[in-house]
Amino acid sequence: MKNATMRQLRVFEAVARHLSFSRAAEELHLTQPAVSMQVQSLEEIAGLPLFEQVGKKVSLTSGGIELLRHARLIAQQLREAGEALAAIRGVRGGRLLIGVVSTAKYFAPRLLMAFGTLHPDVELRLGVHNREIIVRQLTDNEIDLAIMGSPPKNFPTVAEVFAEHPLVIIAAPDHPLARKRKILPSDLANEPFLIREQGSGTRAAMERFFAEHQTELSDTLEMTSNETIKQAVMAGMGISFISEHTIGLEVAARRLVRLRVEGTPVVRQWHLVHRTEKRLLPAAIAFKAFMSANGERLIAAQENLSLSFSKHPAESST
Repeated sequence: MKNATMRQLRVFEAVARHLSFSRAAEELHLTQPAVSMQVQSLEEIAGLPLFEQVGKKVSLTSGGIELLRHARLIAQQLREAGEALAAIRGVRGGRLLIGVVSTAKYFAPRLLMAFGTLHPDVELRLGVHNREIIVRQLTDNEIDLAIMGSPPKNFPTVAEVFAEHPLVIIAAPDHPLARKRKILPSDLANEPFLIREQGSGTRAAMERFFAEHQTELSDTLEMTSNETIKQAVMAGMGISFISEHTIGLEVAARRLVRLRVEGTPVVRQWHLVHRTEKRLLPAAIAFKAFMSANGERLIAAQENLSLSFSKHPAESST
């Protein structure tokens, strides 16, 4: 690949990300034939096809998957080199790419807004995905830092705790269990249970909790978002194991209740994670220090704000 150009790699990465030549062309402000020509030239250099197309569906070949990993690594290294040289020159700012697991989306924007106020020259980019995708982004060096629960175990990372993460079991207020003062985990074995998808950190924590209490759930329904689960619980479809950070407004408005299940809340921790070998640039170092000093306080302040809002709703205009 010694004759490949950065332009070709950039075009290839855009097509691979969108799995669409037309959308890549639109993003790069090129014509679709120009994009196709750049990819064709790269395939000639590689000596094998990078994409395959069946009808209108575009997918990566095994060679394309491997080249994409290297193309993203090259782009990241060039960005880091530019920001490192800017730091040496005394230039402030830089770009910070942060990946956030979906459960943390309820507080992460507030944290980034507060950090951005202190560091207005830093360009912040936030991506929200489930745990499986965030781990892959760390693996492929697509992000600088990740906000997540348990750090990955399949490669070395640096993980720093910045806040506690309580998880609870919720039900609709009129659920029969809502009136019970003491509930054993085994009492929930036959309850309709709404659970997150495989790859979710909440799902993994739930499975650990019930395994530790030797309880197997017999009636489960998988859903792919906390919002869907909350709406389903409020509709009486079942109960659920969920992050307490996601339910502040609904509990305060008495649309959801926490069940008094023995062993809950399950208290985990929120971590700020990066690969061990990653060289952190000034913006990332500043964000780590900010989170260590302010993360837990800002999360608590947001939850208090949710409670205050529910007690004093704004009057609707007439």
